[in-house]
Amino acid sequence: MIALLVRDLRLAVRAGGGFGLGLAFFLLVAVLVPLGVGPEGGTLGRIAPGILWVGALLACLLSLDRLFALDFEDGSLDLLATAPLPLEGAVAAKALAHWLVTGLPLALLSPVLGILLNLPAAGYLWLVVSLLVGTPALSVIGAFGAAVTVGLKRGGLLLSLLVLPLYVPTLIFGAEVVKRGATGAEFATPLALLAAITAGAAALLPFAAAAALRINLR
Repeated sequence: MIALLVRDLRLAVRAGGGFGLGLAFFLLVAVLVPLGVGPEGGTLGRIAPGILWVGALLACLLSLDRLFALDFEDGSLDLLATAPLPLEGAVAAKALAHWLVTGLPLALLSPVLGILLNLPAAGYLWLVVSLLVGTPALSVIGAFGAAVTVGLKRGGLLLSLLVLPLYVPTLIFGAEVVKRGATGAEFATPLALLAAITAGAAALLPFAAAAALRINLR
């Protein structure tokens, strides 16, 4: 499992389709929104939690279609299906690799982009915390969507349509944590719900994704 994780990390860094592309898109969102909305600090501060979370969500979505597609095309996925490592473990390793090259860098970069969007200083910590807690769910849910659509021609659009509705609860609670943290309100409830979504997705969706992969490999 560790060898598969290291392999996927190396491929993501070399191909530049995960780490660099996600960060670049996240940065573009933070730069373009003030140009479109206007420079008013109050307005930007109010919409910053939602904008930053939407940017992180879309950045995670960019590289999902490559999660299993390349392995499917070169036959590596058939080897993974017959390897001693359970296919559920392979799915979990790939989802973890996706998070390490997308969700984790986005969470670490987010305070800098929060400055661009005039996010109140009290919200910086909770922005990072919410992204660290919530983005693993985005990667696991995305892995399930990628498994369902693997092997389909032009499956990227179908993948987006399948995954985006499943991302909505994570987006809502993640943005709410940042909003409440920035204003000093109580944030324990949305943070707990965000953690519950991540825990539930990590516990259940690798099995669903593995089942989808087995069906597509028949």
